[in-house]
Amino acid sequence: MIDLTNKVAIITGGSRGIGEACVKLFSHANSSVAFTYKSAKAHAEKLEKRFDRSSNNQFPKVKAYRVDMESEYEINDMILKVADDFGRVDILIHNAGIWNEGSLDTMTLDYWNELMRINLTSTFLFCKAVAPHMKKNNFGRIILISSTAGQRGEAFHSHYAASKGGVISFTKSLAVELAPFNITVNSVAPGWVDTEMCNEVFSDEEYKESVRKGIPVGRIATAKDIAGPILFLASDLARHINGEILNVNGGSVLCG
Repeated sequence: MIDLTNKVAIITGGSRGIGEACVKLFSHANSSVAFTYKSAKAHAEKLEKRFDRSSNNQFPKVKAYRVDMESEYEINDMILKVADDFGRVDILIHNAGIWNEGSLDTMTLDYWNELMRINLTSTFLFCKAVAPHMKKNNFGRIILISSTAGQRGEAFHSHYAASKGGVISFTKSLAVELAPFNITVNSVAPGWVDTEMCNEVFSDEEYKESVRKGIPVGRIATAKDIAGPILFLASDLARHINGEILNVNGGSVLCG
């Protein structure tokens, strides 16, 4: 079993979907967890109470922080609070992001920029904010959530594909830059995942079934299917993996 005792993990977008699955798995692996949410306050607080085991100041503990992914101030402030509340920062899982439609003909610059700020710029800001803490401890694990769309493109979602392609290139760049400080940087690239983000498109049962049939393993991933590989990359089992884009898509997109 993977044991992250005495480690502190920051998980963005931890109140739902892949992020929530990560909060649960990392807590079970004895990591303390600081996770972000934006609007689901009640659910975040429920999750916090369910998994927090820090009575008498014993690890692990779980704490939720409201953060707007478009706010540099809120991102930096959250990292400072985590360092103060937990005493250190060891792991960053940057999962928060949005996915929406946007054809080239109809997409406005504001629409493009909003998604880029949330999906890509926030990635830069979180990594920049945690790096000094990891360098200080000569240890860090950064796992950035990208997408198969960032590898092959995605028609009518070009802004999303571009943002995730940026995350992939950013991952490879930081992997070399931060390696001398014993900080590894990797990415998990999911394909289709049955989470709230896909509720609208999967409300069409016929379309959902066509997606399932297009996946060689014959099923659509759950959030836990993605959280498991993320946990692996955060563990010592993956200490020699750096700059890797780990595809988790059931064989539907075969690219390195």
